[in-house]
Amino acid sequence: MNIIYIHGLDSDANSTKGILLESYCQQHDTDITVYRHDLNSAPEQVFEQLVRLVTELNREDKTVLVGSSLGGYFSTLVSNHTGCPALLLNPSTQPHVTLQRFANELLLESDSGEDDSEDKVPENQILHTTAGGWNITSADLQWFANHQLVSIDYPHKIAVLLKEGDELLNAKLSKDFYQAHGATVTLQTGGDHRFTDFGEQLPMVISTLQRLLST
Repeated sequence: MNIIYIHGLDSDANSTKGILLESYCQQHDTDITVYRHDLNSAPEQVFEQLVRLVTELNREDKTVLVGSSLGGYFSTLVSNHTGCPALLLNPSTQPHVTLQRFANELLLESDSGEDDSEDKVPENQILHTTAGGWNITSADLQWFANHQLVSIDYPHKIAVLLKEGDELLNAKLSKDFYQAHGATVTLQTGGDHRFTDFGEQLPMVISTLQRLLST
């Protein structure tokens, strides 16, 4: 089995959850290979890279995605496109909305006090640079707006783990969206956006991935 771990917004190939997942598999199941790529690029490049990787790996062995936060959004898109199973951890469902805060902050900083009803951030203006080095632009926000999650094409191949205590994303919004489209959703009490107890849940995570691959 191949697992592609897809990190979130302010992360990279050395994501804590990705490393924990790989270490667990190396210790408990050497037949599982975990791929941890740095995805700090424009969203169209990330999507194309992941689709290529899924296509290549599926020629060798069954492949499944594990996506956290923004990685959950990309996992859903890639699953819709390829049919690849995916486990989502506190997934982002509306990045075109949640990431708009960076454009709003920039407009506030440049506000001259005059009528700014026509103000618009230039398409290639850098709005925010993530910890991993991705320079988010208005063009990226537009890409997300053009690729909104409106359906789940393979709901039986999607499982979602949510934390009620997620302080960054609306867990109820994600729960309602995925449940409405037939995916399996587990809402856990407490917790946080980072899933700091992820290491303790790895046996269940692996079991879920194997189940998804068998459907």
